[in-house]
Amino acid sequence: MRKLLDFLIRKRHWFLFILLEVVSCIFLYYNQAYHRNLILGSSNTLVGYISSISGAVRSYIGLKGENRALFERNGQLELQVMRLEREIEMLKAQALNYDSLFVADSVAIPYHYVTAGVVNSNVSSMSNYLTIDKGLKDGVKPDMGVVSTGGVVGIVSVADEHFSVVIPVLNPKLHISCKLLTGNYYGSLSWDGRDTRYAYLDELPRHAVFKEGDTVVTSGFSAVFPANIMVGTVAKFEKGKDYNFYSLKIKLGTDFWALKSVRVIQNDFHDERTAIEEKARKND
Repeated sequence: MRKLLDFLIRKRHWFLFILLEVVSCIFLYYNQAYHRNLILGSSNTLVGYISSISGAVRSYIGLKGENRALFERNGQLELQVMRLEREIEMLKAQALNYDSLFVADSVAIPYHYVTAGVVNSNVSSMSNYLTIDKGLKDGVKPDMGVVSTGGVVGIVSVADEHFSVVIPVLNPKLHISCKLLTGNYYGSLSWDGRDTRYAYLDELPRHAVFKEGDTVVTSGFSAVFPANIMVGTVAKFEKGKDYNFYSLKIKLGTDFWALKSVRVIQNDFHDERTAIEEKARKND
């Protein structure tokens, strides 16, 4: 304590000088309009510079998170590919006398992606929606599926030249056909308007075999989403209103509060498939 007092006494002239400088600046600020505007302009410039640095840092941190999610998702896909390749090899070994059944050329996939950024997001109400920065000019049309690195996001509702509005999973109006990855039992996924982290998979038959943590993916029964796109995992299950079915609480793979970029799915056969299905319904 004595050393601190000795230091303050030794440096008292400097402290007095600093105090007088502060008082002088205060007087200049309140009594001189020119100096006041100069100080305000300088402070705004400083604040703007600090904000830009802060924004760049936050953006970089967010980018690292997205890259990490992409890396993890790619790893999962690679594991799936490895498993499928092994299954194909086993099937080929069991069918050596039926080599003609295996086509050497790869089959063309009718799906393509359009990458888009989320420019507006409303996920805190019942009628939630997202706005993305791609539209008709980029090949985005209504009824196209939208996914993220985490899984299914929603379906394009309306589109104009440069922007589109997406109805996300977090909207009670949206129902998506999904299935359990193991067993292929399917049901209808919808949101109950409560927790944005969870949705419910209803109409799952009582004889379905599953457990908590099982993966839920798209069924592929519509022209919107191809089969086996990640939706989420089983968090909890209970008997539905109809005791012949289960109702599963699904933890969604997409974090809608942190959603910045998405992929819109283009299906080359969408119009053809919907047209023939509509024709069949009219003939019933």
